[in-house]
Amino acid sequence: MPTVSVLSSHPCHLGEGPSWHPGRARAFWFDILDRKLLEMGLDDVAPRIHDLPFHATVAARVDDDRQLIASDAGLHLRSIDNGALSELRPFWDERPGTRSNDGAVHPSGALWISTMGWRFEPGFGRIWWYRAGELRPIVDGLTIPNAIAFSPDGRTAYFSDTLEHVIYRLPVDPATGAPTGDRRVFCRVSGGGPDGATVDADGLLWNARWGGHAIDAYDSDGHLVTTLALPARQVSCPAFVGPKLDRLLVTSAFEGYDEDTRAAEPEAGFTYLVDGPFRGLPPSAVLIG
Repeated sequence: MPTVSVLSSHPCHLGEGPSWHPGRARAFWFDILDRKLLEMGLDDVAPRIHDLPFHATVAARVDDDRQLIASDAGLHLRSIDNGALSELRPFWDERPGTRSNDGAVHPSGALWISTMGWRFEPGFGRIWWYRAGELRPIVDGLTIPNAIAFSPDGRTAYFSDTLEHVIYRLPVDPATGAPTGDRRVFCRVSGGGPDGATVDADGLLWNARWGGHAIDAYDSDGHLVTTLALPARQVSCPAFVGPKLDRLLVTSAFEGYDEDTRAAEPEAGFTYLVDGPFRGLPPSAVLIG
């Protein structure tokens, strides 16, 4: 039976983008709205909190010393040791009022990154493919693109449009992570919107249900197989962490809460750790060229 505990009680306004760095044995995640990067070993008492000069959403491992950070200011390389940032390329979505959102690294080293409007404008959401310096759009016409994840064999990509309550699947080239066909509905989600996701070693897609107090697991046919209840209503993204990748870190948020709502849900924005009978996939490194 899975057990849920609080990893960090630091309340994130919009906790998102968790990742595990195996070389450093550290978890990283963001508070997007407050422009923070949080870093924590699983045995630490509290996270180390780094201030950022932009609203960042994705931290992809480059190697043991560097991360690729995606934000509303573009792509930056970050030194893990001292936090130094160097611009790789400026923000790539030419439409005003957009920012980066979800992202994940395909086994080929390709980084899929989504962008969206700050005001959730319909159709402003896109997904982009980045690999070895090349960047191009691959999915268009979304609103809040989330749930980017890949099957263990690298032949299937998943993503969602949160406000549509739909998760899609898309065939991709395992050698490059680029799409080879059209998107199809993978599943429809009720009781909340499909937010961030990750895939485990058995091919189950674990999806955070924003507004639903839950993480849901779907098999490769899109059937719901299990649900994990979380204290926070606005759970945002899961990531497998730990030396054996057998623990699930889950971020959450208090975005949009007034004073009364925060008082009624004091654990909103906390970061959780779920222990259970599962095992994640080793995180891939992004290829920057």
